[in-house]
Order: sequence, then C-alpha cells, then structure tokens
Amino acid sequence: MGRNKLLQALTLAFVAVFGTALTIGDSAPHFSLQGSDGKTYQLSELLQEGAVVLAWYPKAFTKGCTIECKSLTEKGHLIREYNASYFMVSVDPIEDVTKFAESMAADFPLLADPDKSVAQQYGVMSPYGFSSRHNVYIGTDGKILAIDTKVNPETAAEDIAARLAELGIEKREA
Repeated sequence: MGRNKLLQALTLAFVAVFGTALTIGDSAPHFSLQGSDGKTYQLSELLQEGAVVLAWYPKAFTKGCTIECKSLTEKGHLIREYNASYFMVSVDPIEDVTKFAESMAADFPLLADPDKSVAQQYGVMSPYGFSSRHNVYIGTDGKILAIDTKVNPETAAEDIAARLAELGIEKREA
C-alpha cells in the first residue's frame, strides 16, 4: 500500500471513529437522546423553544465532570435568564447519567449518547472512547453559533451565560 493510500485509509478510519469537527455556520446534526428525567429530547423540538447549548462532558462521577455539574446546578439561573435550553451530554449509559444527575441534584436534564453516534456527528469523541469537554451552541435556525473547546468546569455556568450574551441570545421575559 502506497503512502498516500495509507494516509487516506487512516484519515477515513479517524473520521469514522471520532467524527468530523463542526464549524460555525454548519447545520447541527439532529439528535434524539434520552434524558436523566426519563424524557426523550429531540433537537428539532428544542429549537422551537430557543437556542440550545450542549455541554459535552467525558464521564459521570469523575472530578472535573462533578465540578462542572455542580456549577451548572448552583448557578444555572444565570443561563436560564436566556432564551436557551442547556444540557450536559456524555456517552455514558443512561443508568449512569441518571444516577449522576440524582447524586448532584441537577435541576436540568443530562443526556445520554451511549452508542456514541451523536458525539461522533458533533466531532467531540476523544481517542480514549469518551466525549471531550466541549460546549456547542446552536441557534434557532439549527446552525452552529459557537463551539467552546476550552471549558473550565468551575466556571461553566458563568461562561455559558457570558457566551449566550456575546452571541446575542435574547433574555427571557420576566
């Protein structure tokens, strides 16, 4: 096998496993994922309500993810000021996601993508088999508004609220 063919094969294998990175302006891939509250969430339905924020996290019950969930639970009111829905999403099984949400007293749904198909479509799979810590912002038109790849778990809620303001997402009526 020639070097170019080998590089092509490796590139295709990488894309098949980890997905392709989305960029601003791309159409957000549709999803239908089960939430920690027992409901199923579909992007098309969520967009009728406002913008959507997907806060991808690596693994339930790990240190950074626990800190991030705590931030989003304790300071989620900052995000709820905006006309946007927000979710933490991982490739953990729904049972783990539900237990994690309950243990953190999360007042927002956590979503499970156990077959990793949505994570691959969003290009957030890490080489280690879990999702990378990325925030994906989706406008009501279904287009990617922003992607944060350097997420600080301790200030997750404040950072999401600041980004929503920066993106011009309207605040909810009081």
